[in-house]
Amino acid sequence: MIVQNTMHRPIRTAITVIAVAVEVTLVIIVVGLTSGLLMESAKRTEGVGADIMVQPPSASVFMAFSGAPMPISIGTKLQELEYVQAVAPVLVQFNSVNGLDIVYGIQPDTFRAVSGGFVLHSGTELQDPNDMLVDDVYARAKKLKLGQTLHILEHDFHVAGIVEHGKGARLFVLMSTLQEMSGAHDKASVFFIKCDRTDHTAAATDEVRELLPRYEVRPLKDYISLMTSSNLPGLGAFINVMIGIAVAIGFLVTFLSMYTTIIERTREIGVLKSLGASKTYIVEIILSETTLLCLAGVATGICLSFLMRSIFLRLFPSLTILITFRWIILAGMIAVAGGLLGAAYPAWLASRKDPVEALAYE
Repeated sequence: MIVQNTMHRPIRTAITVIAVAVEVTLVIIVVGLTSGLLMESAKRTEGVGADIMVQPPSASVFMAFSGAPMPISIGTKLQELEYVQAVAPVLVQFNSVNGLDIVYGIQPDTFRAVSGGFVLHSGTELQDPNDMLVDDVYARAKKLKLGQTLHILEHDFHVAGIVEHGKGARLFVLMSTLQEMSGAHDKASVFFIKCDRTDHTAAATDEVRELLPRYEVRPLKDYISLMTSSNLPGLGAFINVMIGIAVAIGFLVTFLSMYTTIIERTREIGVLKSLGASKTYIVEIILSETTLLCLAGVATGICLSFLMRSIFLRLFPSLTILITFRWIILAGMIAVAGGLLGAAYPAWLASRKDPVEALAYE
């Protein structure tokens, strides 16, 4: 009977299922996009190959928000420490005009000493002040070719080389050029440190903290665990707001659908109550129908999420959307809970109908 009731109004059923599916998709995609971007950024930072990262006092774990307040001369002091093999100062600039791009200003020699150097797909490394290296993912996403001009940070750069992705940023320029453009002369945003041996990382970290007691000193092996929405002010609130909007969509559509269903089935409910159906039985029927609709919506939403991810990745190859089993389950639970909440009042209303009035209803 429950299945037949849901199929009796196919258009309304389809609208309810689609609304729940949109709710599920919105939750999965928003969380997947933010989590994917954080995870991908963390992996690229670890891909630099350093053992330790030094940032200014109270700096955010997200380097794009850290600025450039550190004197580059700190690098010389770090290089003198016992367990330090190489130090690479990097100036970080965030560009939001043509996308959400992080640009690294590097010294080729020191960056090569820490990272092991770039894997060139084509072209040459940085030589001229206006040269820029782009990674293969960015080049594919922006359809860039070797020798093209890329206007970024209000400056025209020449694409000198296309490199393998995974070395921190997607865009690299000479540090001196970026310092001149940003007015950060002799300043750096972060120092990447390569230890003489991996098992000396802890000892080197202690040395750096003793030298720079107020600075943020982070072993890169722990960096991924720090890249969460709770460590970025506003991001957690944004995710919660988007989930709230998704729940509101599911709640309102389910409420309207089930309320209209109760009005249209007043006579049917009267027949059931005249045959001895209890209030609990009526409520169970309404909530069972709602659960069935929500489960169909959840299944549709999961399929739609993977479809949307494929479309987004095809249109924007540099994006990372991380869909996890945990958030699939959570999104499904949120959708079902929102749907049942939306159906609670219509179910209560149906259970209170007087059999005589319901049978006489036209």
